[in-house]
Amino acid sequence: MKKTYGVCLGLLALGFVGLGAPASRAHERLVTAEAETGSETSATSAANSSSSPSASSPADLRQRIDALKAELADLNSELAADKNTDVAPATAAPQDQGAPAPATPPATTPPAPMPLPSPSMTAPLATAVPHEVSAGPLGKIEVTGILSGIGITEGYHVPGDSPTHWDLSNAQVFIQKTTGWFQWYLQGGAYNIPALGVPFTQTGPTITSLYGPFPTGYVKLVKGNFNVEIGELPTLVGAEYTFSFENMNIERGLLWGYEPAISRGVQLNETYKKLTASFSWNDGYYSDRYTSFSGSLAYAINAANTLTFVASGNAGAYNKNTTATPLYLNNSSIYNLIYMYSKGNFMLMPYFQYSDTPKNVKIGITDSASTRGGAILANYNFKHGISLAVRPEYVKTSGNPKDINAINLLAGPGSGAFAFTVTPAYSKDAFFIRAELSVVHIVDSVPGFSFGTMGKSVNQPRGVIEAGFLF
Repeated sequence: MKKTYGVCLGLLALGFVGLGAPASRAHERLVTAEAETGSETSATSAANSSSSPSASSPADLRQRIDALKAELADLNSELAADKNTDVAPATAAPQDQGAPAPATPPATTPPAPMPLPSPSMTAPLATAVPHEVSAGPLGKIEVTGILSGIGITEGYHVPGDSPTHWDLSNAQVFIQKTTGWFQWYLQGGAYNIPALGVPFTQTGPTITSLYGPFPTGYVKLVKGNFNVEIGELPTLVGAEYTFSFENMNIERGLLWGYEPAISRGVQLNETYKKLTASFSWNDGYYSDRYTSFSGSLAYAINAANTLTFVASGNAGAYNKNTTATPLYLNNSSIYNLIYMYSKGNFMLMPYFQYSDTPKNVKIGITDSASTRGGAILANYNFKHGISLAVRPEYVKTSGNPKDINAINLLAGPGSGAFAFTVTPAYSKDAFFIRAELSVVHIVDSVPGFSFGTMGKSVNQPRGVIEAGFLF
């Protein structure tokens, strides 16, 4: 029992000793500070005998305040340095293996290839995504194509025609190089060109009597916004293209019948800001005589609106008369004013056309003649690949039926025609199918030059269907 009390008293004594040590050290520091202060005060009093012996002067207080501020600034600097030292190793430390890795941004998917600008196409169909082929010394070339069939039924067919037709409308391949300063385009295969108001021609005879198995092909030299095309070229004239798949409607319209389609020659193209100009020296209506000139000037008002003026004419008379080179048309001049509005799912293209054929008895043109007309082409794309195109148009020819020298450019001199075409279409991926209903109405016709077996019917209705693949 006494031993236990002795241990407790010993531990208690040690505690007092431990507590006393810091207290004694603090007391020593306090005494030392007071002694130093007393010494400083005595020194200051001795040096400044005029000052109060019990208080510091304002100057001394300001000096001590300045010294304390300086010391505080040094301490803040040291503290900031210590924090940077502490953070640096943590930043440089390797990432914890248990923590999730930073999110990796998803791989960027390259954009899908865009449809090619050739062959030129309006709504609703578009060229397929091109197939890129490596052609050795020719570099990389793009290949697209079309395969389609057509069926037509009509009322009041003319003698020699049939009321019903089924045929291949397109079996064409388009091969082109679209990069670099030297480019080229080649279009070949079978085609058919149905048009309002004229008998249907089968595909075989169409190829033979018109432009052959390679209707279009040219080389293209490019420098910036300027380029030169040389070869068999699509015409600059009109608002409709030559082949059925290129247009809103399956059949070509009344105004198209007075326009050149394919010409051989040289064409210059330049784009400057909102203005695009083209000029061509060519053989007109495929005459193989290079005496025709054509040009177009297009102004892009804004992204949705464009206004175009087109002119074409023959500077040298030529009496050739074939299916591709009609005598009167090949020796005529023709003018277009075309407005196009295209925004979103809607496209509207009204245009005016005037043509003039001067008198030239030496080549068989016994009197002058002219045509004037207008058309409105419109297309709207609905959802799910469905679209609807309409085309009202009118054309009037000059001349008097009683004039024995008057030229017949339609259904007799002085005749005119109204036409209305509606074309619903459906497309999905490469497949498309289109139906078409049209009616042509003749006004001021000359008996024997209209429709029907006797040439006396002033109306001709037609129904057309076309289906195929763009690949």
